[in-house]
Amino acid sequence: MKHLFTLTAIVLGLVFSLPVAAQWTEQNHAERFEQLGPMLRSPNVYRTASGAPGHMYWQQKADHEIEVELNDDNQSIKGSQKITYFNNSPDALKYLWIQLDQNERAADSNTPKIAESSINPRMSLRQLESILWHDQDLGYKIHSVKDLSGNDIPVTIVKTMMRVDLPQQLNPGEQVDFTVDWSFNIHDRMSFIGGRPGYEYFEKDGNYLYTMAEWFPRMAVYSDFEGWQHKQFVGRGEFALTFGDYKVKITVPADHMVGSTGVLQNPEEVLSSAELERWNRAKTSFDKPVIIRTQAEAERLEKQKSKDKKTWIFHAENVRDFAWTSSRKFIWDAMAVKQGGKDVMAMSYYAKEANPLWEQYSTRAVAHTIKSYSARTFDYPYPVAISVEATNGMEYPMICFNYGRPDEDGTYSDAIKYGMISVIIHEVGHNFFPMIVNSDERQWSWMDEGLNTFLQYLAEQEWDRDYPSRRGAAHKIVPYMQSERHLLEPIMTNSENIIQFGPNAYAKPATALNILRETIMGRELFDYAFKEYSLRWKFKHPTPEDFFRTMEDASGVDLDWFWRGWFFGTDPVDISMENVSWYKLDNRTPAQKKADQQKEAEREAYHISQDYNKDDIPQTVVEADPATRDFYNSYNPFSVTPEDEKAYKEFMDRLSQKEKDLLNSGLNFYEITFRNVGGLVMPLILQFNYTDGTSEVERIPAEIWRLNEWEVTKVFAKKKEVKNIVLDPYRETADIDESNNYWPRQFTPSRFELFKSTGGVRGASMGDNPMKRARRR
Repeated sequence: MKHLFTLTAIVLGLVFSLPVAAQWTEQNHAERFEQLGPMLRSPNVYRTASGAPGHMYWQQKADHEIEVELNDDNQSIKGSQKITYFNNSPDALKYLWIQLDQNERAADSNTPKIAESSINPRMSLRQLESILWHDQDLGYKIHSVKDLSGNDIPVTIVKTMMRVDLPQQLNPGEQVDFTVDWSFNIHDRMSFIGGRPGYEYFEKDGNYLYTMAEWFPRMAVYSDFEGWQHKQFVGRGEFALTFGDYKVKITVPADHMVGSTGVLQNPEEVLSSAELERWNRAKTSFDKPVIIRTQAEAERLEKQKSKDKKTWIFHAENVRDFAWTSSRKFIWDAMAVKQGGKDVMAMSYYAKEANPLWEQYSTRAVAHTIKSYSARTFDYPYPVAISVEATNGMEYPMICFNYGRPDEDGTYSDAIKYGMISVIIHEVGHNFFPMIVNSDERQWSWMDEGLNTFLQYLAEQEWDRDYPSRRGAAHKIVPYMQSERHLLEPIMTNSENIIQFGPNAYAKPATALNILRETIMGRELFDYAFKEYSLRWKFKHPTPEDFFRTMEDASGVDLDWFWRGWFFGTDPVDISMENVSWYKLDNRTPAQKKADQQKEAEREAYHISQDYNKDDIPQTVVEADPATRDFYNSYNPFSVTPEDEKAYKEFMDRLSQKEKDLLNSGLNFYEITFRNVGGLVMPLILQFNYTDGTSEVERIPAEIWRLNEWEVTKVFAKKKEVKNIVLDPYRETADIDESNNYWPRQFTPSRFELFKSTGGVRGASMGDNPMKRARRR
């Protein structure tokens, strides 16, 4: 091989080269490929180094028996609940913490105090009201906290948290029972106060639609990794909650329809005979929904407004929360879904204002979501899944409140239609994350919103291959990644501290997981690992470490560099193809080489003056003596000498047949230098387009950057001649600057507008046409 190396070192000839980029001045090797170990919580007997629950894993449990009554006259509720709290931890507890999330809307709430505000030249009444806050009587009234003997238990209320000081220490393995009586005024969630729960008032018919969530004092989580989670609720960061069983009695006006977490225990008492027959029929309808309460029936009830009451009884097992909805305006439909050897009831509740859109799509979207998510995680374990039209989007176990209302004439645009379907998929999908895989939303929004948005994207694409998904595809995150540095935070940022919450907590982690699945790991490895994480932490409390470790443990792929860049960093992807050099092996004979050298010398000697002066040569040139002239001009440096022929023959004789084959292979060598402009290391995906019209894609793992995180060079040997090269041809890596992804460079024009020359008046410009409304019935 000695002669082959000599050959390649000496006779490789440069044919083409782009200008060499300026030398990168930053540190050559930082920490992008260092392991995450020091940044993660240490594994222990509760959480293993592989990301699975440990052999001594534990979690608390809180069972609830609740009786609640809705007052439709003054929009308030009052309730009484019995809580049975099980201490499964190894710790003795002197007190318990309970979440009082309704207090976020109280007059003395911290929410308006910590919100920035400013005065603008033009302000709406709603904007001004948000500055003034409100003087309404909102928030919990805690009437009593007692043990089962009726003795008062001391409590301390700290804004949205309440500490219950136990009469005696609750030791490991013990349980405690106590009761809480409470009430609160329900707020108008359509007002500037906003929020997830509340009521909507329909002025035309004088009725209310109630979405009752965060409606009872809820047990905070006590965990092995954090102790009590009692971070205050100020509106954005959602909830960390304890699993338990629920028995709930809900008393409402007799003409109301109630949808709820859990299974209805007394349908014969609360449904009409016609509704009961339709409900039983819906249990065996797997192809389309059965309408249980029709629009005509709901419209009649809107006008009557019964003064009688009915009590709806629901049971739910192993849920972390409980929510319900009530209104006489509701239309109700349902269908059955085969899932995991059992039937799940997919249902929708909506007022006439949501039709015909909801009747056509809502319950079908619920069923689709259950099937799609179950295939990638675990079989949906609950007996029902409900979608409620409530002009917003929020999730709770088995029930969610969703957006998507057509115009008053029943028409709607594609934007409304797909927006509604997307929200339903997203909110129903939250049953999996975090209602079952129960991460702490108050600390890590991405663990539920990001994972759920990723699965939402897959479900949308299964609904329709041309579905206009807003998030998930890599190029969709580019505008966010292009933001100025001070507007970016790592995904691993607390919910309350994020500036661009939607892109950070929803879109970026969803994009990262999609890239991980499609580009880094491949679908087979990713899907196996993701399902393993879901199964390991089903009905448990995972942390980010558990997710990161499980994804690596189940796939065998080292992903620490990926988590560092995408979840702990803010750098964007911008890889530039800086320099491309094209080489060929020199297999020319001495005669061919000298002939080429002569042509090159003639090209080098040429100067434009030669053309300008050729007609101006003086006629009185003294000719040299011919003999002298011939003597001095007889040497030709480009003639082949016997020594040249001998050296070539000796060289060829020393080559093995394999070396001769390589020498005569005609291979093209393309040496490419890549520069990491953005800082986020990613694989190199290259499409080589050949002069014969064919193309080929090569994929280089991100680890090519491990020794130099800013600039790398790699040679590609090709049998065919390359016409052009494209970096990231399928837009897989979220590269924020695609102009440096081409060889030769491709330039696209920047748009500019033409102004009228007189008075600087702006002329008409060609803007996008307004979106045409697709009229649907």
